[in-house]
Amino acid sequence: MGAPKALRFLAGEPLLVHAVRRLAAAHCVAAVVVAAPPGALAEVAAMLAPVAGAAELIVVEGGASRQESVALALAAVPAGLPIVLVHDAARPLVPPSLVDEVAAAVRSGHPCVVPVLPLVDTIRRVGPDGAVEGVVDRSTLRAVQTPQGFAIPTLLEAHRVATEHATDDAGLAERIGVPVHLVPGRDEALKVTRPFDLVIAEALLASLA
Repeated sequence: MGAPKALRFLAGEPLLVHAVRRLAAAHCVAAVVVAAPPGALAEVAAMLAPVAGAAELIVVEGGASRQESVALALAAVPAGLPIVLVHDAARPLVPPSLVDEVAAAVRSGHPCVVPVLPLVDTIRRVGPDGAVEGVVDRSTLRAVQTPQGFAIPTLLEAHRVATEHATDDAGLAERIGVPVHLVPGRDEALKVTRPFDLVIAEALLASLA
């Protein structure tokens, strides 16, 4: 989709604006820290100021990778907050209720919480040469969403000792032995990855209006 994807428009507004608006609408959210695309800090801060609501808005410049951007944002989280939620701007329509449910699960004692959905498609395993090796039992698989919730000390430690790239922050937590607690995700929390996903997101947004 080109870069920066977070600033691509959905129904007249950047994906990032939609994502922050829904995060800030959750009851549990006291502050929103955004890792802006490099060079776009002032632009991002200006566009998000009207949609942050009562939540404190902090904008930092992101890094060269998702993992580095999360680490930079984590360093800017206001002191005294016990829970952090890591969310992707590419999931612009996450329901505030899901945000609150993830935070509540962390508050109940789970140091790492991930929303997931069961897979609906048949999954086939393919070898390096492209040959089909068999069908994967999808009943044991789940598609991971965000926001992912953490006790702040857990995520700080996971990033501190990280030596390899992970596709999400729960993966970093798992590497240090932290159990991952799963909660039901939402269809609305779809990830916008391809141009066609914008079409789906626009239709979904219209249905939610």
